[in-house]
Amino acid sequence: MVVYEGNVNNSIRAINVLLTYLTCWAQEYAMHATRNLHIHKTSTSNSLTRWYRVKSPFRVVFNFFVIYSVRYCPSLALKRVLLRATGMKVGANTSIALSVTFDIFFPELIEIGENCIIGYNATILAHEFLIDEYRTGRVNIGDNVMIGANTTVLAGVTIGDNAQVSAMTLVNKDVLKNAKVGGVPLRSISK
Repeated sequence: MVVYEGNVNNSIRAINVLLTYLTCWAQEYAMHATRNLHIHKTSTSNSLTRWYRVKSPFRVVFNFFVIYSVRYCPSLALKRVLLRATGMKVGANTSIALSVTFDIFFPELIEIGENCIIGYNATILAHEFLIDEYRTGRVNIGDNVMIGANTTVLAGVTIGDNAQVSAMTLVNKDVLKNAKVGGVPLRSISK
């Protein structure tokens, strides 16, 4: 009878270990979701050489002047107003630090929730020009998100509510809500 109880206890331990492993794997898999990108094939050998066919040059110049003015503007409220003029959606009480750069080609694909902090010299992109194609993707940043200094957020990424992204991070995949992430490659940071 003791041998049987030991086998049952060992089996239960093995099942608990397996369930714990599967739970961790599922969380990691969810964090490694691919980016949501739209691929546009081009007929030229270098898609960037024909950027003016992708977006109106007048619109790109307007976006450039607005976004680069925002980089050095001291007023957080004025920054939000100017960024909205480019088509970006910026929530109330969001703070954009000095030298933050947003995508000048597709700022309308960027949405930032309320009460966020975007750290010094961060870059948020909504496009990628490649050799034989270019890609676009929405960037959705939830409410109460903190993005550290010198972080780059790539196109097609969603950052969930209350997430924290440490400084010097490459955000190349979705970040779950309430997550603390950082590094290159992006990974979860323990509490």
